[in-house]
Amino acid sequence: MQDFDVIVIGMGPGGEYLAEALAGKGLSVLGLDHWLVGGECPYYGCVPSKMMLRAAGPLAEAALIPDLSGRVSEITPDWSILASRIRDEATDDWNDRAAVDRFEKLGGTFIRGTGRLTSDTSVSVSPNDGSAEQEFRARRAIVVATGSSAVVPPIPGLADVDYWTNRGAVQATEAPQSMVVLGGGAIGCEMSQAFARFGTEVTLVEGTDRLLPPEEPEASAILESVFTDAGINVITGTRAQRVSQSDGVIHVELSDGRTVSGQRLLVATGRRTDPAAAGLASVGVPEDARVAPINERCEVVPGVYAIGDITGKGAFTHIAMYQGGIVTKEILGEETYTADYTAEPHVTFTDPEVGSVGLTEAAARAQYSNVAVGTAAIPDTSRGWIQKYDNAGLLKLVADMDRGVLVGGTAMGPAGGEMLSYLVLAVHAQVPIATLQSMIYAYPTFHRGYETALQDLVDG
Repeated sequence: MQDFDVIVIGMGPGGEYLAEALAGKGLSVLGLDHWLVGGECPYYGCVPSKMMLRAAGPLAEAALIPDLSGRVSEITPDWSILASRIRDEATDDWNDRAAVDRFEKLGGTFIRGTGRLTSDTSVSVSPNDGSAEQEFRARRAIVVATGSSAVVPPIPGLADVDYWTNRGAVQATEAPQSMVVLGGGAIGCEMSQAFARFGTEVTLVEGTDRLLPPEEPEASAILESVFTDAGINVITGTRAQRVSQSDGVIHVELSDGRTVSGQRLLVATGRRTDPAAAGLASVGVPEDARVAPINERCEVVPGVYAIGDITGKGAFTHIAMYQGGIVTKEILGEETYTADYTAEPHVTFTDPEVGSVGLTEAAARAQYSNVAVGTAAIPDTSRGWIQKYDNAGLLKLVADMDRGVLVGGTAMGPAGGEMLSYLVLAVHAQVPIATLQSMIYAYPTFHRGYETALQDLVDG
């Protein structure tokens, strides 16, 4: 049994970050992954999906030229330009050789295979090449960072059709003529808008009563209106009951009796983790656990840590890397900080972007007795008026008035994700509302809308 200082099971964004940091400090690190080093984010998630939205944006902007700027010649969408950029610039044709080389040059050891804990100090590895199973021992720590996978619901007939998950969508070499999207969460909404702007007729089906269910209802309503105005057929409050395919067209029967059809079907119904597959039962985690239970230092049991999606603290790259930073310092014995998810941010990169942090109004009212809310509509701000078109959005602040601080907020608009940092800082640092009101807000910016929202909050 070969020994290493640290064994990292799963080399997605968090695992890769931690493994490289520790190897760079001179520790012997074994990195394990049955798939691509870097994980979902750079190859099939955050990076290529945002490239899709970036490419789709100018197509929508071009349509505004006659109303804002002058005459325009014909614009012909060409998905192949985007597909080439994703393949060549972002993913190196879905090859992780550069990432593996980077880790190994730092002194790390990488094995492409499936790792599984067998105790709090040992890991069994089944290499992808079919060679014999190997056993390794960790002198300092084992870190589990096995991520998540796309949920494919057990819809009758789904297994018999050629459907996409996010992986198929970002590998597309052309935009389909029509597409049905199951799931109105972040992935479903982002993909729907990107393909629609390239000319695909999109039908978006969400089982709950609104798009982006975790967000504020006002944000959901605005996004649905934007999508509908853009020609996306949004159907909420109904679910897929059966899927079939005939003559190259996929048909989806819905629970309300309707049938929707498309050349392609994208399943974007969430993500799933699998702690049991990582062998966490060997350190006392129940076999049926949906996430790995961790303390404020991301520790499952002494010497075994978990980071990223598997912890259930948010399926976001920035959470995995945040936790990876904590565990890195823990293993190195450096002064560190404990995890605090109070001001956890997330952004849906549709147009308008939807950024949010902390508690929604409903969650805050369930937790605090004296909650106040303030809002400002982006179109009513000076910058929103100047923008004129594509200016949908709002700012919403949620406060615990007993303490006089914000506990959550939403920044939705043309730059919602960038405007979110103000709210993240305010919630994280518990900046007094009076202090926020005393600030100077640059004119004319979308950001200045916070001044209006704060006044609305205080006025009640």
